[in-house]
Amino acid sequence: MDFLERVRQRVKPERFAHILRVAELAAAIARANGLDPDKAYLAGILHDAARDLSPEELVLLAPPENEVERRHPLALHGRAARRMAQEWGVQDEEVLEAIEGHVYGVDPAQGIGMALYVADVSEPGRGVNHEIRQRALEGRLLEAYQEAVACKVNYLQSRGIEPHPRTQAAYAALQGPPFPKA
Repeated sequence: MDFLERVRQRVKPERFAHILRVAELAAAIARANGLDPDKAYLAGILHDAARDLSPEELVLLAPPENEVERRHPLALHGRAARRMAQEWGVQDEEVLEAIEGHVYGVDPAQGIGMALYVADVSEPGRGVNHEIRQRALEGRLLEAYQEAVACKVNYLQSRGIEPHPRTQAAYAALQGPPFPKA
C-alpha cells in the first residue's frame, strides 16, 4: 500500500483534501526555491497522517514532553505523524524533520521543513495567508517562513493559547523582535 492510500484511510475526507493541497503547494514552493520537490511532496502527504487521531492515540504515539503538550494533545500530531512515517519505512531525516516540525516550526536551515510549514499555513483551501504563499512561490522562502511563524504565534496568542516551546524557539531563531508575552 502506498503512502497516499495509508493516509487516506486514517483521516477525514476534508483533511485528506487539505493534505493533497499542502503536498502540491510544498512541492511547488520547493521547486521555486531550488529544493527537492519530491521530498517536499512526500512530507506534505505525511504531515497530517495523525491529525485525526484521538488525544489518547496521539499520547501513545508521541508521549508529551512538556506542559503545553499535556494540555493540548493535538500539538503532538506532528511527532505522531513522524513516528507513523518511520513505521511505514520513511528514513529520510529531512522529510521526517519536516513532518514533525510542521506543527512547531523548524530551524531555518531546513528548507524542506520551511516549505512544508509555509504550505500548511497558506494552502489555498484555508483562504488566508495568500501573500505568504506568493512570497514562497517567488523564491523568497525564508521571508515567507518568517512571516508564517509570526502569523502562527499571533494566531495562537489571540486565542489565549500558549505557543509551544519549539515554536517560541523557531520564532527566536528567525531573529525577530523579542518573543511577545501573552
